[in-house]
Parts: sequence; structure tokens; C-alpha cells
Amino acid sequence: MDHSGHGMTTDLPPFTLGRGLEFSPDLFFLIGCLAALGLYGWGVARLRRRGDAWPVSRTVFFTVGVLTVALVMCTKLNDYGMVMFSVHMVQHMVISMLSPILLLLGAPVTLALRALPVAGRGSTGPRELLLKLLHSRYMKVITHPGFTIPMFIASLYALYFTPLFDFLMGSKPGHIGMMVHFLMVGVVFFWPIMGVDPGPHRPGYVMRMLELFAGMPFHAFFGIALMMASEPMVEAYASPPASLGIDALSDQNAAGGIAWAFSEIPSVLVLIALVYQWYHSEQRQAVRKDRAADRDGDKELEAYNAYLASLRARGN
Repeated sequence: MDHSGHGMTTDLPPFTLGRGLEFSPDLFFLIGCLAALGLYGWGVARLRRRGDAWPVSRTVFFTVGVLTVALVMCTKLNDYGMVMFSVHMVQHMVISMLSPILLLLGAPVTLALRALPVAGRGSTGPRELLLKLLHSRYMKVITHPGFTIPMFIASLYALYFTPLFDFLMGSKPGHIGMMVHFLMVGVVFFWPIMGVDPGPHRPGYVMRMLELFAGMPFHAFFGIALMMASEPMVEAYASPPASLGIDALSDQNAAGGIAWAFSEIPSVLVLIALVYQWYHSEQRQAVRKDRAADRDGDKELEAYNAYLASLRARGN
């Protein structure tokens, strides 16, 4: 028996973590994850061959980020996610709020800019195209908080509380497109806030924190709405297969609890990353000032001392 025309069987046994973690690859995401790891590894190897360093921590973050995508899309979590709202919500939260943070901490764009060769004079290569995209009007729009915050919110309310979700769940391309959308929305939301890579929208650290907290509460409200509902709100999960032994409303309440709880986890991770980046930014700025003082004989300090001396002279 198929579910929504996907070719996935609905006679799954009751969910357990062990069954959910069994290998069951979605070919699109399997190829995508392997390609991402391969390209990133190529970039790091290219830097190492020419004697340039690349932080191991960034490689670890990116690798773990890719593995989190594989975890929810290339195991039976993806199969169970087609018939259980709670498991689907785990997929959604991981791929939209955890995977993007880890991928961004891996600085893949910076790695690409350093690893890709510079095209010859008068020609355009991959590196030049990437730079053009980074400085494009399109990128300025999709990384602006006026776009990212509403899109982040709409990915919950406009999707789950309208017929759009059931439509996308009705076909394999629709389901893949929805999961890719979740990942990309997470990337463009978190990139201006705590991404390491260069981007067209890069506000100060206080503004970044405000952007973060402007979006996060809506995840909590969404989860509470699901938990408080007295009937199933999403048609695709209104009649779970009998083999699962679950109640649709109880499963929806669990999905709401997952959405509510997950709204806190990324906030903590991003705040830690922001404080760390802020601290190191201040350290770098202090080093630059010290170097400038060494070069000009600390003229700024001399001028300040002269100013204090003039004040004392006036007082006398």
C-alpha cells in the first residue's frame, strides 16, 4: 500500500529509534551529501597542497552539518516522516535549524573563494561567477531581514496551515522540493546572523541578536498551536496507518512539542557562535590598533596626553 503516490509503504512497524535510523537513502539527498563532502574535501586538499592553512574546526562543522542532512533524509526517518507528523517535524527542525548553522560555521563560500583558481584576463570562471552572485542585487534581497524573517515564519504557518503542505506531500518531487526549501530558508536566515562567509548584509552584533530573536518565538508559537489543537490540522497525517499503532492527535501534539523545544536549541548555538565571533572581532581590532600605534609612534596617545596637558594649563 503506497502513501501519497511516493512508492513508500505505509505498513511500517511501530516507530523505534533503531528502526528510524536504519539506512534507507533518498537518492537526491544521498548524491547531494556525497557531492558536498567531496567538493569541500577537494577545496581543503587544494589549500593544503599549496601550503595554505584551513581550520580543522570548520571542516568538522561542515562535515557534521552534511551528516545531519543525511541523518534525516537517508534513513528510515524519512520513511516514517511520510506517515508520522512527529518524525516529519524532527526532519524539519534538523534540516532547517541545525544543519544550516553547522554548514555555515564550515565557511564553504570562503573555502570556495580561496580554492577556486582565478580566471585569466578577460574570462570568467567559477570563482568570478561566485563573486558576482555574492555582490548581486538578488543576494542583497534574500539575505536582508525584511526577506529572511518573513520567509522563516511563512515556512511554518503558510505551509502547514494551508493546502500547500498536502499538495507537496502528494509527490516525491514535491516532498524533495519542500525539504530543500527548509534547508535553504535556514541558510539565508542564519547566514547574515552568524555565518562566517562574506555576504552583502552584515549588520553589527547587536542587530544580529535582534534578528535572531525576531524569528525564534514564532517557532515556539507554532509548536504551541499544534499542541493545543483539539483535532488534526494537517490532512496528510490525519489518518496514520494502523500498523504504527498511533493516534493522529497525540502524534500531532508530539510534533508541536518538538517544534516548541527545538526553537531553543538553535538560539543557544547561534548565541554562542555570535559571542565567540564578537570576542575575536574585538581582539583583532585591538591587534590592529596596536600595530598602527607601533607604526606611527602612538601619535593618538601623544595627542590625547597633549590635550590633557592643555586642560591642566587652562585650570592653572
